[in-house]
Amino acid sequence: MQNYWSFLLLFLFLSVPSFAQQETLKSKSYYSLDDSGRRMKLNLLDNNKFELVLSYGDYEVINDSLLFKNKDGDKSVFEVQYIKNAKIKRDKIKVSFEEDSSLYGIYIGTQNGTDSIHYQKVSDLTAYDSNGDFNESFEMNRAQYFYFVNEGFDYEPRKIFKYEIPNAITELKVKVNYVLPNIPIKGYLDSKKKELSIGEYDNITVFYSDEPIVDPDKSIIPPLETKQVLSWTYPGKEETDGDAVAPEESADLPATDFKIEIAKSLPEALQQTKTDGNKFLAVYSDPKNAEAQAEFDNLIEKQQRYIGYISSTYEPQYDPFNFYLTSKEDESWLKKNKMTDSPVLMVLDEKGTILAWAKSNLSPDKTDKFMYYDSFNGKLKRTYLKNNFAQTLNTKNSKDVELVQAFYDVSALGPLGDYDYEYSEEDGNKDDFKFVKFDLDQKKARQVWKKVIETHQNDISPDMVLVQAILQEIKSVGYTKQVYLKDKVLDEVDFKAIDYLIKHYDAIDAKRRAFNEQENAPIQIGNLSTEISNALQNSTSIYNNDGSYIKSDQRKIKEAYEKIMSIDKGNFQFYSNYFNYQADIAEKTNDNTVYIQEFEKYFGKYLVNKDSMVQNLDQLFDNAFDSNSLHYYDWKEFKEYHSNLCNEISWSVVLDSKNQSYIKKAINWSECSLVLNKNNPYYLDTLAQLYYKDGQKEKAITTQTLAVKYVNEDVEEQTATDIRETLSKMQNGTY
Repeated sequence: MQNYWSFLLLFLFLSVPSFAQQETLKSKSYYSLDDSGRRMKLNLLDNNKFELVLSYGDYEVINDSLLFKNKDGDKSVFEVQYIKNAKIKRDKIKVSFEEDSSLYGIYIGTQNGTDSIHYQKVSDLTAYDSNGDFNESFEMNRAQYFYFVNEGFDYEPRKIFKYEIPNAITELKVKVNYVLPNIPIKGYLDSKKKELSIGEYDNITVFYSDEPIVDPDKSIIPPLETKQVLSWTYPGKEETDGDAVAPEESADLPATDFKIEIAKSLPEALQQTKTDGNKFLAVYSDPKNAEAQAEFDNLIEKQQRYIGYISSTYEPQYDPFNFYLTSKEDESWLKKNKMTDSPVLMVLDEKGTILAWAKSNLSPDKTDKFMYYDSFNGKLKRTYLKNNFAQTLNTKNSKDVELVQAFYDVSALGPLGDYDYEYSEEDGNKDDFKFVKFDLDQKKARQVWKKVIETHQNDISPDMVLVQAILQEIKSVGYTKQVYLKDKVLDEVDFKAIDYLIKHYDAIDAKRRAFNEQENAPIQIGNLSTEISNALQNSTSIYNNDGSYIKSDQRKIKEAYEKIMSIDKGNFQFYSNYFNYQADIAEKTNDNTVYIQEFEKYFGKYLVNKDSMVQNLDQLFDNAFDSNSLHYYDWKEFKEYHSNLCNEISWSVVLDSKNQSYIKKAINWSECSLVLNKNNPYYLDTLAQLYYKDGQKEKAITTQTLAVKYVNEDVEEQTATDIRETLSKMQNGTY
């Protein structure tokens, strides 16, 4: 509050211009905006009186009650300033918190592309320097996105603030504003007494329809004299360093002379938006408001300062909107589009389609959405691309290249789980932005997608735009999820699409690295065998909310795995998914034969024997993981996976009487598990029982004795009992 009132006092005493008594003011209302985006309005009334509006917001009438919402309650916890610091290496980002910022409960996250977000406690990143002073600055590896989170109190919802870091920026200066959550103020209107009561319980203020008359018996005594002095003290007063001077603005800060060009008519504004490309047109209409032009000019000034500050040279990405204020000439257009409310704020695409609208004035909570870093821009892009998707698929004469691009565009929108970009019509106040709803039946879209896939089956070389759309769709993050917000299992069309990928496997693999290295590539193409097997593992069954179960054609799943193995393209992650698939089949059919046979092939190709197993695993580990891997094991975890796998297959031989011909091979596999994980009681128990079944009874008893020896508290009680009982049976000949 201290900064706010200091600003207010400066405004009152230093900023208000003086006018000659005879001069006539052109406007009755004036507006101001401080650095934190807080808005003030100065009304100049008749008889040389004024009123200064400091608090503003929305109110809702419910019967005889009113609900007020102060916009300052929505103020961001974090004020993040972008700095170009030449002293910081380009692969680093320096994060500096203001000295008075409490770092308790503050977290910082980093993310590249659609990777998972990595969060850290800020208090873990700060430290005391050699002089014992606390350093609230630290450097981190550069990332595309930075996230700030205030854990807050238990009763508060957690808010995550996301920022995209431009290439030229190397430092973030952060101030933490601890503001209470927005607590609505309630009011009650007594129509008989013509009184409006604001507040609750004992803290109530009553407002009257007429200006109240002051009771002379209760009047406040004015001071006899009022002085204004620049410096005040008294003998014995402790001197403090109160003459702090704001530092000069850094020479690195960008210029702020950017100007937005405003079109003179709506057709001209649309043409300008079309020519600019990748921009939206914000249109404001408020013909009943005499101050509409002043409010619009204030918006433009604010936007110009923002764009000019964020970049010293013009970069289109920071200027995603054109602006236009309607006039009388636009009345017919407004009526045609059913936008006759006053006020109304709209966002159009270059074709004049209204993508979003709000029955609102130019309040900060709406105009702030035009900032580049607000998620509103992302929602508009999603809306635009989905609407364009529907129009393209509904148009009979759309060309194949247009259809492929439309499927790709919506597939590349990013994960729906991202809080910034999830597309849905906003709930809440009736003046919130509403988004246009596209019109396209899901079955029709699937028919068009099927036609596209079938058309490309005879391609000599792969269409890489189609490849990316296919990969997104089979991973259940493609057009079906993006447009219809639905999960699905792989169907006949998906398996045809997978065949397309396998057919062009080598050509796609040769091109994918170059595609992935493109700046801001929205879709990363991973190793195809990994991508396909992940889809076969994760997108072939669904439980619906009604309890029904949908699954893909098991024959098609098996064929897809076999096709990849037939061209020898399986890698570790492929086989990991394949063995999960085989284990599931074995459990359902109570037959491990195929599972054992497939493992035998893998073992013979990659692991060979216990003498060279570690070296062979090391070589396999080097090529095991792709940049798009869903899971990554370190070397220890990688060895544990294979030791567990060897033991699992060996144990299945112990249990399955139909596969006793594999006893000697299983002994080798079991011995390999103990090479990787020595003295494991589970593995020793498996090996001992295999020895016994092979007729090596003394060796079996010796090994089972070791299993009992290494049983510890980590072994389940029932399993420990079984291991001891097995040793007793081996010793007394009743095994």
